[in-house]
Amino acid sequence: MYNLFRYCGDFMHLASIFILLFKIRSRKNCAGISLKSQQLYALVFITRYLDLFSSSWYNMSMKIIFISSSIYIVYLIMFVQPICATYNKSMDEKLRMEWLIGICTVLAIIRQVLISDYDVIELLWSFSIWLEALAILPQLMVVHEYAKNDGGFVENLTSHYVFMLGGYRFMYILNWIWRRAADPTYSDWESWTAGIVQTVIYCDFFFYYIKAWKSGGRTRLPL
Repeated sequence: MYNLFRYCGDFMHLASIFILLFKIRSRKNCAGISLKSQQLYALVFITRYLDLFSSSWYNMSMKIIFISSSIYIVYLIMFVQPICATYNKSMDEKLRMEWLIGICTVLAIIRQVLISDYDVIELLWSFSIWLEALAILPQLMVVHEYAKNDGGFVENLTSHYVFMLGGYRFMYILNWIWRRAADPTYSDWESWTAGIVQTVIYCDFFFYYIKAWKSGGRTRLPL
């Protein structure tokens, strides 16, 4: 079911991708961006959108954009000069990707066992839901590491990217609330729980981003 909140969420998600691509391509620089988060997002979209060609034109277009753009961003950071030379691996090593993937795999398996559904497609979908909730963690850690070297300030395009990415999920929560109000039989507890976890992870950044926006300055995180 489509509504204003769903569309706002989708277009905030698109905006976050375009902001990130603009930063990387125009400045030939990926400083402040976590390769790990981008790899995790690529994995999220690949495992979630296996039904790519059985969707509506709107959904199919969105899925193609999300999959292709995430893979392209990973490619830019890993292989394209001079962009890849600006990637700081040491600042992106605070959190192991393997732990996040392992946790999400366990949660997906537990869910499948609880509902007695052992379909592989459903398992991958469940895995992608939990992984999306946690995929931002490496990026937030990189943002904080770079901020330490700049008096707590976050580079503007990076802060806009993170805010739009978090805002998209918040809009989806409003979308779920609207759908539940319109249809009391609608239920998706796994997506709701993962979405709330994801939004809570962003809350600290949201606070300082909005504070900076109100004052007309740059986002500044506490050191």
